[in-house]
Amino acid sequence: MTDGKARLFIQEVAPRDGFQNEKQFIDTREKIAFIDQLSDSGFAKIEVTSFTSPRAIPALKDADMVMHEITRNPGVVYTVLVPNVRGAERALACNVDEVNLVMSVSETHNQANLRMTREQSFAQLSDVIEVVRGTDVAINVSLSTAFGCPMEGDINVYEVFELVDRYAQLGVNGVTLCDTTGMAYPTQVGKMARQARERFKGLEFTMHFHNTRGMALANTLSAIGEGMDRFDASLGGIGGCPYAPGASGNACTEELVHMLELMGYDTGVDLDRILGISGQLPGMIGHDVPSQLLKAGPRGRLHPAPRQD
Repeated sequence: MTDGKARLFIQEVAPRDGFQNEKQFIDTREKIAFIDQLSDSGFAKIEVTSFTSPRAIPALKDADMVMHEITRNPGVVYTVLVPNVRGAERALACNVDEVNLVMSVSETHNQANLRMTREQSFAQLSDVIEVVRGTDVAINVSLSTAFGCPMEGDINVYEVFELVDRYAQLGVNGVTLCDTTGMAYPTQVGKMARQARERFKGLEFTMHFHNTRGMALANTLSAIGEGMDRFDASLGGIGGCPYAPGASGNACTEELVHMLELMGYDTGVDLDRILGISGQLPGMIGHDVPSQLLKAGPRGRLHPAPRQD
């Protein structure tokens, strides 16, 4: 609690999750300057980049330079996506604070997205955990399609928790439950959040919602109601999954912070500052962004009455 307000932790993912699918390559210096601005905005965590093959994600081919050159704020956790042992070794050489490992709960989505079975992914990520576990670097696992798969439909919650348990036994620090294509809905989220916190008391949970069907903010409130306090979001609402073509992407950071502050929560994030940073995005990526708050402005921004001629 801060000044009587419940504390929530907002984790910005635009530099990785947002930029990774952009066709227009963003200059490395521009990325570094962008992340440096985020570092001074009050975020608990920033997902900086992805240590994948440059052939797989050319938009993030400058991962090593970006990670080395950003100016770090000691109050921020700097995390990176790592797919394999080679990526982990690169990340460790850059002194990251955390590695984020990703696989899907859905077998079909995992094979479509990662070209591996779930068991192959688990084995590969177990090798990464083995490499990182002896260091001071934290390990987070993001489970995609935890709330539903665009190809399989509903996902059995026990499949989600079975994977959470297997990773918990390997000693990971946290797990992110990901609504990869915006299939989650509030009552489902509330039930899963409650059960996750009851079953895995030693894990740090993060909720990662997409606004594909307009429910990201509603799902956030449902998760908060069950005690979840960490949320991924992306400035401008950029990013998304290629298996939901044409759909909007991640929960929009400025819209999330705006809502939570109006409701009396302490996010630690400077709303005016991030609106200014979000306003830079269309010029950086070459197209408009989904954010409605960027267009309308905060609720408290008043306008003069129209002239009566």
